[in-house]
Amino acid sequence: MKSDYFKILPLSLVLFLFNTMVFAQNNGFVKEKWHWDNPAKQDSSAGYVQVVKVDNVLYISGVVTNEVTPKGITDVYRALEQSLNSFGATFQHVVKENLYTTDMEAMKKYNSYRKSFYKNDFPAATWVQISGLYMPEAKLEVELVAHLPKDQLN
Repeated sequence: MKSDYFKILPLSLVLFLFNTMVFAQNNGFVKEKWHWDNPAKQDSSAGYVQVVKVDNVLYISGVVTNEVTPKGITDVYRALEQSLNSFGATFQHVVKENLYTTDMEAMKKYNSYRKSFYKNDFPAATWVQISGLYMPEAKLEVELVAHLPKDQLN
């Protein structure tokens, strides 16, 4: 009897793993996309989307600037604001911010321009100084994760 159990167990395990993989690949979640004024809602050449919404979470791709100055920082956060607004969100919905810069000292110096967009409701944040970004001339890139209220779901 014990030996029959072990003969059946591997088959059961294989069937369980197969079913898990099938359902994981087709788990029924919906990705909504927004990409500036692009009717395809994504950039095919670089292979990315500006905003992906899954359930009530917005994943916002990085926005870059070539200058870590008040104007450059303000331009980045205005573009991020447009990304948030594409699904009815604001900076008060942002829960995570990742900031990458080639000039951390300038970012610290002009941080007040960034902070003004959050209106004293700051997210969890990670700032990293790096040697370069995808666009070689870029000096700052900021990406966000935001949560929409459950009652704001489509």
